[in-house]
Amino acid sequence: MELKLGYLHYIRIKGRWKYLYPALDTTGQTVDFLLTAKRDAAAALRFFRKAIRHHGEPEVVTIDKSGANTAALTTLSANKPEEEGMTIRLSKYLNNLV
Repeated sequence: MELKLGYLHYIRIKGRWKYLYPALDTTGQTVDFLLTAKRDAAAALRFFRKAIRHHGEPEVVTIDKSGANTAALTTLSANKPEEEGMTIRLSKYLNNLV
C-alpha cells in the first residue's frame, strides 16, 4: 500500500483555525484524516500512527518537504531494520492529487 499525505489545509471550524491532515491512497481517495491545532512533529506522529493503526503500515509514504512529517516518520521507523522500514518520498507535488 502507498500512503500519500495530501495537501495540508488550514481551515476554520467553530471559529478556531485547525490543520487538516488528509491521507490519500494511490487513486487520490481520502482514507484517513486528522484535525489538529498545531503543525508540528507531535501532530504528524499522531496522524501517521492513526493512519497505520487503521490501514496497516504502507510500503511507500509520499510527503511534502515538511520537517515535522520527516521527523515523525523517522521516529516511526527508528527501531526497525532498514529492509522492514517504509520508503519515504519527498515531493512537493506528488501528494497533491486532489
